[in-house]
Amino acid sequence: MPSCGEQSSPPRSIISGLLWGLVMYFGVRNAASELHFPPASLTGWPALTLAFGLIVTVQGFETSRYLGNTYNAAIRIRSMRIAQILSTTIYMAYILLLSYVFEADTLQLDETAIIDMMLVVSPILSMLLVAAALSAQFSAAVADTSGSGGLLVELTRKRLSARQAYLLLVLLGLTLTWTADVFQIISHASRAFALYYSLQAAIAAVNYRQEPRNSLKAASCGPLCVMGITITLFGVPVE
Repeated sequence: MPSCGEQSSPPRSIISGLLWGLVMYFGVRNAASELHFPPASLTGWPALTLAFGLIVTVQGFETSRYLGNTYNAAIRIRSMRIAQILSTTIYMAYILLLSYVFEADTLQLDETAIIDMMLVVSPILSMLLVAAALSAQFSAAVADTSGSGGLLVELTRKRLSARQAYLLLVLLGLTLTWTADVFQIISHASRAFALYYSLQAAIAAVNYRQEPRNSLKAASCGPLCVMGITITLFGVPVE
């Protein structure tokens, strides 16, 4: 499965700089006829399972769901929708630019491979990327802990206090960080998100069916639920 990347929010200037640098480098390589167009190496079912993994490359951004005491439902829904659209656009732009600029066979996959790739484009981009990663992961950790803590409190019907939920999550996070492989964590987290989305779609379908005027919305949630379960079971890492 792909990288999580949820609720990551590095400064917009860094994102813009990285994207603009890649666009310029893409233009230079294109002018020199040095872009790479590798043939498809997967077809059929293996390609489909790879697509399942790619679908949840952009995920998360549901933290505002737990801000009901501050914002109404319409604002929270709008914030999640805008965040998803913007992040999807940025992710897909990166994938498009990187896919044709770098030759896949020459790349070594590890946790810091993207930094080495940006170093080829421009030395300053690699430094910006490190700064973006640090700020993004810090904000993601805070947002995920906040959202997950709220979810635990909600699911346990307040049998767990917020402090107890946060303590449990921190301990689990530290254990995973020091005992598990990074890519395995990413893979399992992405599957968990896919399963989470399928359950949310199922809940939405049940709620919509209670109102006849929402029968079309209820029907549209069914395929989303099935897709989430399929991704959970058959999705493979996008590397």
